[in-house]
Amino acid sequence: MRAPALTPSSSGALLRDPRLRWGFGLVAAVWVLGLIGGLSGFTEWPALFLYVLGGLGVAIWLGRAAGGWASIGVTRANLRAATIWGGGIGAALMLLDWVNTFFYYRSGGAPMEAMETILVGMGLLYLFPVLVLAEELLWRGVLLLGLRDAGFNSHLTVAITTLLYALNHLFVAPVPMFERWLMVGMALPIGVIGGYLVLRTRNVWAAVWLHGLSIVAMVADIFIIPALARG
Repeated sequence: MRAPALTPSSSGALLRDPRLRWGFGLVAAVWVLGLIGGLSGFTEWPALFLYVLGGLGVAIWLGRAAGGWASIGVTRANLRAATIWGGGIGAALMLLDWVNTFFYYRSGGAPMEAMETILVGMGLLYLFPVLVLAEELLWRGVLLLGLRDAGFNSHLTVAITTLLYALNHLFVAPVPMFERWLMVGMALPIGVIGGYLVLRTRNVWAAVWLHGLSIVAMVADIFIIPALARG
C-alpha cells in the first residue's frame, strides 16, 4: 500500500501533524544537547539518552494516543513482505560490509577502538536492539511516514530523513569524530534502503530488520573481521 499523493502543505500545516511536530522537536532538542555536551566537555551521553528514550517515548505516545500504531508503521499489514525484503537485503548488505571491512583492515585501516570500549568495557552491547527500535520508530516510522502523508514525494521524503538520520550520529555518538563519520557513512544505505522499503510496505519492521542486521555486521566488524584480516 502506498501513501496518497498530496499537495505539500505550508510549514504551519506540517507542524499540525503530531508526528512531525514531536519528531522534529525531539531531533532539534537532541542536536542542541549534543552540541552543548560536545563543546562543554560533558560529552554526548545526555543527548544519546534523550535520543533513545525520546524516540521510544514519542513513538509509544503517537501509537497509543494520536494517530494509532499504523500511522507510524507498526502494523501486521504487509509484515511478511517487510520481513522478506528487510531481512533479505539486510543479509546481503551484511555480507558486503564484511568483505569491505576485511580489505579495509587488511590495507591498514584504523579500528573503531572507542566503540569497542563502549560496547565491551561499558557492557552496552546488549542494548543495541533498543537503539535500533528507537531509531527506526523515530526516523522511518514517525518522520518518514509523517512527511509522506503530508504530501512530500517519496524521493524527497527519503532524502530528508536519511540525511538527518546520518548527520544525527555527529551529535549523539560519544566517540572520536573519525568514528562518527564512519557511522555517518554506514547510516546512509540504511536510511535510503530502509526508507523506500517502509514507503513501499507502510511497515516499519522492514527497516528494523535491515538496521538490525547492519548492527550485527558492525559488531563483527569490531570483534571478528580485524582478527581475520590480521591472520
